[in-house]
Amino acid sequence: MIKPRETYDFAIIGGGLFGVYAALYLAEKGCRVVLVEKEKQLMAKASIVNQARLHSGYHYPRSIATALMSDDNKARFTRDHQALIHSSFDKYYAIDQYSSFTDGAQFERFCEFIGLACKRLDNHPSIRMDRLEALFLTEEYTFDPILMARHYRRRLEASSSIQVLKYHELLEANAEGDQWQLSLHDLASNQRREVSASQVINATYANSNGVNRRFGLSDIPLMHEISEMAFVSSPQLQDLGLTIMDGQFASIMPYGLSGLLSLSSVAYTHHKVAHSPLPKFDCQTINTDCRPDFPSLCNRCKARPASNYSKMKRQIQLYLREEVQLFYLGSMFTIKSKLKANHIDDGRPTEIAILSENPRFYCIFAGKINSIYEIEKVVKL
Repeated sequence: MIKPRETYDFAIIGGGLFGVYAALYLAEKGCRVVLVEKEKQLMAKASIVNQARLHSGYHYPRSIATALMSDDNKARFTRDHQALIHSSFDKYYAIDQYSSFTDGAQFERFCEFIGLACKRLDNHPSIRMDRLEALFLTEEYTFDPILMARHYRRRLEASSSIQVLKYHELLEANAEGDQWQLSLHDLASNQRREVSASQVINATYANSNGVNRRFGLSDIPLMHEISEMAFVSSPQLQDLGLTIMDGQFASIMPYGLSGLLSLSSVAYTHHKVAHSPLPKFDCQTINTDCRPDFPSLCNRCKARPASNYSKMKRQIQLYLREEVQLFYLGSMFTIKSKLKANHIDDGRPTEIAILSENPRFYCIFAGKINSIYEIEKVVKL
């Protein structure tokens, strides 16, 4: 059964934070919007499976563009989400004595150039100094991904201008005149749904190229990783965040307001890598519901990797004093993607490409969470 065609100003494919924010922004501008998400719940993947770092720019001494964009949006993001921000902890950046791409003097010059708070320290009661070339007290916050998701779901529910279609698959799309014609599959009812939209925004992140191809548009140069975020508690580190950089190092910091600490490692967080345009992994031969052009939730997948937590713990303990205790509570997994060129400087810019002018089609490839506002600079109302 095919339902009658519905017409909108914008169709947004992808119900992560960037897609949700774009829908709310456009609705506030008087547009009628349909938001299409393939999962049963919005903001269930990379929007919550991350370290919850509200980037100020410190993380990117080799990518000035990413650092500037992060810091540029931080004040507005913090103001708009004040109740969801955790700022009452001390955040430290440290430079390992060995194999770092950035030394202490370079990091200080970088912070001075960007205008970031940075104070060099000689000692800390919880941090081992013998492995470090330098330790800096900085100013960086975290946001709460779970509360953030709840906040935005409620805002969507309150909007009469946004139709949310969860658990829907985009089957095909065609341009007819100045409109996009979309065919959707309601996975719950097994019904087909036809949608017409003047403009389309692809905000699917890991599945950006899968959606681009359904519109007959070009790939963007991506690589993909199945990534793990581990969660721990620690009496000694409850009000502390520590990031060892710049290279194959690790980071531990508060996961928003949850009372947990997120633990990640450049060497051990990423389990599998796909250099193909689509996220193609060998585990998809086990879980056939997850396809390169239709990736599923890793958290619920029977074929997801075994945890690397023990390796992450051993790595971060190199920088913590013996009395610091870590208690493992579990891990979350997701597919994370990045532009292939970013392996050079570790940058994570947010890029919004216009792949079709008439009808217009945007592809958002999101860098960091506080750059959700970039859509406002590009979208044509």
